[in-house]
Amino acid sequence: MISNQILQNTIDGIKGITRADLIILDTDAKVIASTSKDVGNFEEAVLTFIKSPADSQVVSGHQFFKVFDDGKLEYVLLATGNSDDVYIVGKMAAFQIQGLLVAYKERFDKDNFIKNLLLDNLLLVDIYNRAKKLHIDTESKRVVYIIETKHEKDSSALETTRTLFATRNKDFITAVDEKNIIIVREVKAGEGFKEIEQMAMTVLDTLNAEAMSSVHIAIGTVVNSLKEVSRSYKEAKMALDVGKIFYADRNVVAYGNLGIGRLIYQLPLPLCKMFIKEIFPDKGPDDFDEETLSTINKFFENSLNVSETSRQLFIHRNTLVYRLDKIQKSTGLDLRVFEDAITFKIALMVVKYMKYMETLDY
Repeated sequence: MISNQILQNTIDGIKGITRADLIILDTDAKVIASTSKDVGNFEEAVLTFIKSPADSQVVSGHQFFKVFDDGKLEYVLLATGNSDDVYIVGKMAAFQIQGLLVAYKERFDKDNFIKNLLLDNLLLVDIYNRAKKLHIDTESKRVVYIIETKHEKDSSALETTRTLFATRNKDFITAVDEKNIIIVREVKAGEGFKEIEQMAMTVLDTLNAEAMSSVHIAIGTVVNSLKEVSRSYKEAKMALDVGKIFYADRNVVAYGNLGIGRLIYQLPLPLCKMFIKEIFPDKGPDDFDEETLSTINKFFENSLNVSETSRQLFIHRNTLVYRLDKIQKSTGLDLRVFEDAITFKIALMVVKYMKYMETLDY
C-alpha cells in the first residue's frame, strides 16, 4: 500500500504544474490526500459514484475518477478547477497513481520474496518460478550484508540505506526483524573482497553521518546463484554474533575473516566447560585481577615479547617476569612458551563465548 504522504506529494507536484486541485479519497469516501484546504463534502456523491459502473463521471462540476489496483477499486480521485483541461489533468493524475500502485506492489512482492528467500522458506522450484515472474536474475553472484542498528525500528537508517542503493536496481534492501537491515548486493565481474568490504565501510560512514545511527555490519561470503543467498545470510548472522564476542572493537566483520572465533562459536557448551576445567582446574580466567588480565593481553599483542610488553606497560622487565611466573604458578601455563600461550589464548576466547551464551539464556 502506498503511504498517504507519497500520495500527497504526488498530487502536490501535479498541482504545481497544472494549477488544478486534486482530492484522493478511499473507498469509504474518507479524504486521505488533498491539495486544497476546503475539500467540501463529497461523501454521498463519492459513495454513489463507487456503486456506479462508470470509471469516470462529472458530479456537481467536479471530475470523478476511479483508481484500480489489479481490478479492485482502491481510490477515488476528484479533479476540480475552472480550466477546460481539468478532465485531462484528472485522467493524468489517476494514471500516475495507478502506476504508483503497480510499482509499489512489485516492490512489495520483491521484498516479500527476498525475505522468504533469506529465511529458507521457499522450495527450489518456487525460487526459480517467482524470480522469473519478478524479473530477478537467478545466476548473478551476490553477497549479503547485515546492518545491526542500535535502536529497534530505525526507519531513518533503513531509508538512508535504500537511498544509498537507489541507483542499483539489482540490489535489495529489506528487514527481517526489528534491529537488522539486510542488503542483498549483486557482485559485479572483477569485484573482490576489497570492494565488498569498501561498500560496507561506505554504508557505515553514511549511516553514522546522515542517519546519526551507530551500527555494526556483518558480511557473508559471495554465492553464485539466487538459491544460495540464504547461506550468505546465515554466514553474516554468524559473523555478527562472533564479532560481538571476540571482535567488539570492529564495526565491520566478515565471515571469511573470523579465524579461530568461528571454530569456537560452533563448539557445544559442555565441551567448552570440560576444556576450561581441564586447563584451569583450580583458578579460572575470571579469578584474575584486572592488572593481570591487562598484562596477559598486552603480552599477546606483542607476540610474547617481554621487552616490548614491559616498555608499553611502563614497568621493569623483572616486574613483568614476576607477573608471568605468578601466572605460571597458579595455572601451570608458562605464557613465554608458545604452546602454553596458545592454550591460554584459546581458553580466554572460550570463556568469552561461554559468557555470551549465558546471556542469551536469560
